Amino acid sequence: MFHPKYQPILMAFFMALFMSFLMSAVITALNIGLPSNFLQIWLSAWLSAFVVAFPIVMFVGPMVRKLVAKLVSAPNVQ
Repeated sequence: MFHPKYQPILMAFFMALFMSFLMSAVITALNIGLPSNFLQIWLSAWLSAFVVAFPIVMFVGPMVRKLVAKLVSAPNVQ
């Protein structure tokens, strides 16, 4: 298991992994349909997408957390 200090990196890694995996499949299918070599084309697109997505999530993630924190307020407890 990993030390809790690695949680932001692991979160970014898996968010980028799953999002790039799914989005590259959808975009590839929309662009080229489902040819016999779809899996090969998709996995190539996914690898490229993940290489870009991971650093983006690492950079944008903290900004998104701050934005969400400003938009969400704790309920008034009486």
